[in-house]
Amino acid sequence: MQMSLRYDLHSHSLASDGTLSPTRLVERAGGAGIDVLALTDHDTLEGVGEAVCAASRIGIRLIPGVEVSVSWGPQVIHVVGLGVDPEDKQLQEGLEGLREFRVWRAEEIGRRLEKAGIPHGFAGAKARSNGRLIGRTHFARFLVDEGYEPNVRKVFKHYLVRGKPGYVPGQWTRLEDAVAWILGAGGQAVIAHPARYPLNRGRLRRLLGEFVEAGGVGLEVVSGSHSRDDVFKMAAHARDLGLLASAGSDYHGPEDPWIELGRLPELPDGCIPVWRDWGSAPTEPTA
Repeated sequence: MQMSLRYDLHSHSLASDGTLSPTRLVERAGGAGIDVLALTDHDTLEGVGEAVCAASRIGIRLIPGVEVSVSWGPQVIHVVGLGVDPEDKQLQEGLEGLREFRVWRAEEIGRRLEKAGIPHGFAGAKARSNGRLIGRTHFARFLVDEGYEPNVRKVFKHYLVRGKPGYVPGQWTRLEDAVAWILGAGGQAVIAHPARYPLNRGRLRRLLGEFVEAGGVGLEVVSGSHSRDDVFKMAAHARDLGLLASAGSDYHGPEDPWIELGRLPELPDGCIPVWRDWGSAPTEPTA
């Protein structure tokens, strides 16, 4: 499938766990040849206004978005909301509750790392964040900087996943609530990077079925963390279930060179793009 425009519908800024300001992120996307960028920070819309203004200035389209944390049984799932109204009250209230849990979780991760003999974890993670939203990635960067592991991936494997010293179970929102917030804010709900979840085919189909029943419309077929085989498997799921196909790098910053803006492959044939009915008008800056 040939795309007339280049889309990247999953990216992060300093508003959550990215390392670039919203302005620098948009500028980098423009330099990479992206025409339409979605800013989808974790559980916050804080960076959207700045990003929209930067996009208007350099001439690319910015889609207001968010990546909502969901608990689906014991599994954490991420649902991306695309084209949401950043001022929607229900969405803002829901995200505020998730951010309150994030504060407690960050403090608890720090306490557990302290018990494991790693001091100053919370302070170190906070210093590497915006001070308001502290995620596991900030702890991972702290542990890399302190020499505990050579890279973020190994930190997650050895410290921050189930059964490891800094693991804290997530207590996020329900799938149906996340989708309802997104729909209520005028957006489209998309399951993020589905091949990353440790789900067999049957459980993934169950997740997608519940997602569709709740009003979800999209699946991130192309992702910065998907292999070529993953892309074609997810494309088949999207076609089978009538889901629109999305594409996003999940870019966090230049420190992760294996995931870069502007390098996404095209959607496989037979996929219906999530942007099919968006039109071409640029997003206007929010008040």
